[in-house]
Amino acid sequence: MATFLYKLGRLAFRRRHFVALIWVALLTLAGVGAASAPTAGSSSFSIPGTEAQKAFDLLEQRFPGMSADGATARVVFKAPSGEKMADKDNKAAVEKTVKALGDGSEVTSVTDPFKAKAVSKDGSVAYASVKYKVSGMELQDSSKDALKEAAQDARASGLTVEVGGDALTATPETGSSEVIGIAIAAVVLVITFGSLIAAGLPLLTALIGVGIGVSTITALANALDLGTTTSTLAMMIGLAVGIDYALFIVSRYRAELAEGREREEAAGRAVGTAGSAVVFAGLTVVIALVGLSVVNIPMLTKMGVAAAGTVAIAVLIALTMIPALLGYAGRKVQPAGQKSKLLGGGRAAKKAGKPNMGTRWASFVVRRPLAVLLLGVVGLGAAALPASSLELGLPDDGSQPVSTTQRRAYDLLSDGFGPGFNGPLMVVVDAKASDDPKGAATEVSDKIKDLKGVVTVTPAAFNKAGDTATITVIPKSKPSSVKTEDLVHGIRDAGGDIKADTDATVLVTGTTAMNIDFSQKLNDALIPYLALVVGLAFLLLIVVFRSILVPLKAALGFLLSVMAALGAVVAVFQWGWLSSLFGVEETGPIMSMMPIFMVGVVFGLAMDYEVFLVTRMREAYVHGEKPSQAIVTGFKHGARVVTAAAVIMIAVFSGFIGSSESMIKMIGFGLAIAVFFDAFLVRMAIVPAVLALLGKKAWWLPKWLDRALPNVDVEGEGLRALDAQRKKDEDDDRELARV
Repeated sequence: MATFLYKLGRLAFRRRHFVALIWVALLTLAGVGAASAPTAGSSSFSIPGTEAQKAFDLLEQRFPGMSADGATARVVFKAPSGEKMADKDNKAAVEKTVKALGDGSEVTSVTDPFKAKAVSKDGSVAYASVKYKVSGMELQDSSKDALKEAAQDARASGLTVEVGGDALTATPETGSSEVIGIAIAAVVLVITFGSLIAAGLPLLTALIGVGIGVSTITALANALDLGTTTSTLAMMIGLAVGIDYALFIVSRYRAELAEGREREEAAGRAVGTAGSAVVFAGLTVVIALVGLSVVNIPMLTKMGVAAAGTVAIAVLIALTMIPALLGYAGRKVQPAGQKSKLLGGGRAAKKAGKPNMGTRWASFVVRRPLAVLLLGVVGLGAAALPASSLELGLPDDGSQPVSTTQRRAYDLLSDGFGPGFNGPLMVVVDAKASDDPKGAATEVSDKIKDLKGVVTVTPAAFNKAGDTATITVIPKSKPSSVKTEDLVHGIRDAGGDIKADTDATVLVTGTTAMNIDFSQKLNDALIPYLALVVGLAFLLLIVVFRSILVPLKAALGFLLSVMAALGAVVAVFQWGWLSSLFGVEETGPIMSMMPIFMVGVVFGLAMDYEVFLVTRMREAYVHGEKPSQAIVTGFKHGARVVTAAAVIMIAVFSGFIGSSESMIKMIGFGLAIAVFFDAFLVRMAIVPAVLALLGKKAWWLPKWLDRALPNVDVEGEGLRALDAQRKKDEDDDRELARV
């Protein structure tokens, strides 16, 4: 592989005009496609194989036009202090609002609070339910605006009016902190390279790669049902890896220049060596992201595949566009250790004989490996402790900031009717096989009323055929509570007895039940997903490092860092530690997808640093250095760059903490803290300590396996053979010339 990439790098350097033209053309094509594509909202939400989804599908068949998965809105009214909702003026204002709400083209039904008995016992609060034909993700802006205007008109009458439900689903905003993250990355690159030109190359190529990836996602969003969260995730990961991959190749290019090689040769060698590490690092990230498809949740699969595509683009750009741009830059990119004229007057850096920080740190770890290992493991273990109290769930309106109308509507309903009114359960009775459908529905209602934690059970509403009924159940507890989850399981358990007695099937659905099933499916998929991703990456790393223990150590180190990161997420978003610092207004359960998502993404990113750092050690070891010296050599050449790459990635991920979307905020924080733990504690401390303790055993591989594995030549041994052959040819030419 090193020889192929070496030739590719030299070709891109020589044919830089052609390479640059191709990438600019791709960016333009993707941009035109994105600009001309129809607007798409967030992707639709479905969970194949779950009871809640089966119930939704059944309702679509038996209740045509009902739009079971259509958006809902609850317009909550509160009378002024000392008044009742039934007072003449207040009642007139509510009826006027209900009429206005029913005029929308996408509205299927609006309930009058006074006819539906949706007025609190003390008479101070009432609510109108609005049902739409399409989901909140597909709802037109005109319908949302009409909903807001109706609420505003009602406020003019003196009522307190708030709107809850998924009809007001908003596009997440990341805020200016994302730009700050990129700015920090630029500063780190300038400090690392001591050159504005060299620092600008990784930023430029990363932005081009993300531009192509996100524009392609936008262009295909409507056709493939890709939502805004998909493009945000692709941007987050694409920026981070795009900058890092380019950083490693530019850094290796400068090191090759410092050894006296010509620029084209240096570009070829940089792509042949660092580029090999980029390919395998990118492969681990792609495996982790595409592996999300095993969960069998379409939304998660699309997010993973789209982000993986952006990572693949980042790898291709690093291998081709970076050497092309290095050709354009010429002598403006200085050899390693030399400052540019603008930043350092063109002077050389410190004396070559003085060890750098990476060398000094690695030498310390090699002398005290056990102490460093114990300190690192204990520190990460302490950070992981909060993860033992991890509570999973999906955010509802109760987790919204108190400044939003959704949160205020949630609180008004809780105060007036009880917290369970914010998460009603829909029980579907499929009585097609029953001899007495109405009797079966009555038995279901009676059984549910006897269950603990039930406030209200509405009468069964049958379809036209009379073979299917819906029953609404109001729990006592809030939607995201364990008690509500127990109630859902209790209804489903009772359904088994009812089926035996009446041949009627009982299914529980609704947003709350869907969230519970979603969480359960993610929990069930976590272990198989972890085994698949870690197993594939383990095999890949065996091929790269030609070792059993090094990949095993890499996987165990990843588990430490991801558990510590989950602990930090629990401490901030569930316990509320330093919550104000990160803009977390409401604490609560951690999103159900967070553990499996962090396992996938963090594993891929963690292996980046493992590959970049350890391949340099492997290269030194293969070329004859002792194991302890190879560790120091790896840090001498790689520690500064890995540190810069980690700081850049942390800065990029931290930029998304400013998002208005709680999921994006949590993901940004989780990935940033995970990179910090993995890069600085695992890869920079625990990894060299373990390698120092193992010595030569770290690079042990059974002979039969060594013969069976393909030789991918990440160390660049093929380039040395190429050098030797070239030198021999030159000697032969000189000998012939002398003769």
